Amino acid sequence: MAQAKLQLIEVDYAAEGEANCKALGQIFERIGDKWTIMIVGALSTHGTMRFNALQRAIPGVSHKMLTTTLRGLERDGLVTRTAFATIPPRVDYELTEQGRSLHEPLLTLASWARSQQDYIVDARKKFDGRTNE
Repeated sequence: MAQAKLQLIEVDYAAEGEANCKALGQIFERIGDKWTIMIVGALSTHGTMRFNALQRAIPGVSHKMLTTTLRGLERDGLVTRTAFATIPPRVDYELTEQGRSLHEPLLTLASWARSQQDYIVDARKKFDGRTNE
């Protein structure tokens, strides 16, 4: 029954045009990135966060990767960065309205991934067993 709710989006790539497909691909690269997903999740859960708190909330993210991803999210209008002229300097990060709107689709995708995880692991084992013969 859950499958009945899913709707496939058919795209006529020739009609879309190469430039538009490339633009969509760049957006998919941003929102499908591991660190983007983790940052959106953390900011959705905790609200406004400082850099170090965000880094502690995301296991395994390096300072450089967090900085790079936050800059990309800011550039894309999904995160706002607010710097305060204090000593030491304070910088807060927060999702924009568009960034918050990304949370629900990511939860849906994560739910799908969890529900399909065993199937995919089994399929990989079968494939790997077949290709190693």
